[in-house]
Amino acid sequence: MNWIILVIAGLFEVAFAFCLGKAKETTGNEMYLWYGGFLVALCISMGLLIKATQTLPIGTAYAVWTGIGAVGTVLVGIFVFKEPATFLRLLFITTLIASIIGLKAVSH
Repeated sequence: MNWIILVIAGLFEVAFAFCLGKAKETTGNEMYLWYGGFLVALCISMGLLIKATQTLPIGTAYAVWTGIGAVGTVLVGIFVFKEPATFLRLLFITTLIASIIGLKAVSH
C-alpha cells in the first residue's frame, strides 16, 4: 500500500512543478491561483511522502519520489510546455525509469 502512496506523492510532485510552469506563463490573479495550487500540491506530496517513509526505506522512497517527479515533469514539459524531445533526453528519461523500477525490485 505504501508503494501506491509513494507513486501518488510523486504525481503530486509533478503537479506542483506543473503549477510553477503555469504560474510563470500568467500574470495577476491567475498567477496567484497557480501559486496556490503549487502550495496545495506541495503539501499533499510531502505529506504522502512522510506517510510512505513510515514503512519504506527513506533512501529508496526519496529516490523513487524524486524520480517520478523528474520523469513526470520532463514529460509535462514536452507535452504541455512544448519543450524539445531530443533523443538523448528520451534516453535518459528511459534510464531513469529503469532505475526507479530497479530500486523497487531490490527494496524489501
